[in-house]
Amino acid sequence: MKIGARQFTILVILVTIGDSLLVLPAIPAFEAKQDAWIAAIVGLIIGLVVIYLICTVGKLYPQLTLIQYSEKILGKWPGKMVGFLFLCYLFVSISTHTREIDDFFTTEILPNTPMMAISFLFIGIVVMAAILGLEVIARSAELFFPIFLTLFFVLIVCLTPQIELQNLQPIFEGGMKPILRGSFATTAFPFMEDVVFLMIFPNIIQAEKIKKRFIIGAMLGGIVLILFITVSILVLGPYDVANSIYPGYALSKKINIGNFIQRIEIILAVMWLLTTYIKVAFYFYIMNLGLVQIMEIKNGKNLPFALPLGLIVIVFSLLVSPHIAYIIHVISAYWPFLDGVYSVLLPLLLLFVYWLRKIFKKQDKWSS
Repeated sequence: MKIGARQFTILVILVTIGDSLLVLPAIPAFEAKQDAWIAAIVGLIIGLVVIYLICTVGKLYPQLTLIQYSEKILGKWPGKMVGFLFLCYLFVSISTHTREIDDFFTTEILPNTPMMAISFLFIGIVVMAAILGLEVIARSAELFFPIFLTLFFVLIVCLTPQIELQNLQPIFEGGMKPILRGSFATTAFPFMEDVVFLMIFPNIIQAEKIKKRFIIGAMLGGIVLILFITVSILVLGPYDVANSIYPGYALSKKINIGNFIQRIEIILAVMWLLTTYIKVAFYFYIMNLGLVQIMEIKNGKNLPFALPLGLIVIVFSLLVSPHIAYIIHVISAYWPFLDGVYSVLLPLLLLFVYWLRKIFKKQDKWSS
């Protein structure tokens, strides 16, 4: 299945935003306090460097996926092992995102609904999207994108009366160290996780536009997150943002225009659900595609493992964490390192081995 450059850009924007709207503002605010917005800007700059690295690796073999050229560069079995570990990373990520949705809905919106029911409903449509294929996921992103932009604009406009500029002061109170610590999260979650797009480079029609579109999509997604983190600090203050489980949801509760337009936090919930769904559906499709490629199944276009993998994700999502506070602790303390392994170390390893192979081939030609 092929997708156009425009669809690719929109997909990058929504996947970059992903689940970050709900919980991300708390992590840089905890580290950098009122300078969290600066940490987000630093994260965007570093994140674009990571995207450039990802594009550089993708250009080595533009007609192959990450798993296919890992075998070509590292050798068959080492490449398969790297591919399998990459799929495990996607599996854990999908399960964690599903658990986030379970926890959010059972604590904030549907408190009397069992987690299992929410998991079944969510993973059911994710499995359906994966089976229908990349083109359907990209078209869904194209359909949801204007809805997301409209809701985001409405949210920001409605929060404007609640803005207090003194919440950003004093600037650089703690120096650059806390800002750099906060930027680690704002680099990892939005941008490092975009390494998964290396699996669809062969499916993009206008291959010459991939790099430009990838950088534009990541930049636009990053700008949305910078604006959202900044508004969170301006409205709630750094202390409330840093100590809230769902700072994005708490932010939307502050909307109050003339004591008439208020309690419309469902806007944030819908925005978050749209971007998280696109991200999880895309990840799930890639995980199934990667498994088919590792096992070298010739007729694997219908993704025969989609349904059983969906059931396994449902079970694992209930076991991955005892509660949302544990997930937030793991996400803030350890997850960025996991993202770094697959988005920075793995591309650097592939580039290094590719470079070595090229040098040895030249030496063999000269010696012969």
